[in-house]
Amino acid sequence: MGLELYLDLLSQPCRAVYIFAKRNGIPFELRPVEIFRGQLLSKDFSQINSLCKVPALKDGDFILSESTAILIYLSCKYPTADHWYPSNLQARARIHEYLGWHADCVRGTFGAPLWIQVLAPLIGVHLPEEKVQRNRAAIDRALQQLEDKFLRDQAFLTGQDVTLADLMALEELIQPVAVGFDLFEGRPKLAAWRERLEAFLGTDLCQETHGLILNILEQAANKKIPDPAPEIYPYMLLRISRIP
Repeated sequence: MGLELYLDLLSQPCRAVYIFAKRNGIPFELRPVEIFRGQLLSKDFSQINSLCKVPALKDGDFILSESTAILIYLSCKYPTADHWYPSNLQARARIHEYLGWHADCVRGTFGAPLWIQVLAPLIGVHLPEEKVQRNRAAIDRALQQLEDKFLRDQAFLTGQDVTLADLMALEELIQPVAVGFDLFEGRPKLAAWRERLEAFLGTDLCQETHGLILNILEQAANKKIPDPAPEIYPYMLLRISRIP
């Protein structure tokens, strides 16, 4: 059995892994895991990842969770270009610097608008306006730091070449865009970064990967999002409680 990737493309880290594998011609078997149908909690998936999270990787008898670990594993195992995860120690350290900040200040914060507008109402939860505004303020602060600390006057987040840092960042920023919160409006430097990155990745691949999330409001309006499985309610309530 070859490489298997367990993904739900509604998930930002899953999309980053998917794009990386496709862009680099890494052969894999896609194993879809639909979070809101409760498939994370199925017996079969819990044998792949007892943490009940996606993405997950299975490479023969080797199983790996966490998107950053998966991206590093793929970049090291397969003949991918050095710019993704450079062999130069300092260049690599810059990627880890960004990813550490990303986990603390971007991951979880930028996903909140989707939960607030679409996912929480599916289980009858509506967040107070003051919490919505706090989240917007946190996003604005993080965007400013993203520009000032990481992007600066460079082409990409850690220098002049695309790295894993850019891919992880892009997918998080796409999430609020999908529900009408255009983070790039009024930020020409950040908008130019996105344009360069998507041109590098390829328009077709970006459209393929982002199609599901970018249609989420239309699906919600037409009531085409399936009701979440009851067993996933505790997971959803926990995620909602963690919105800054």
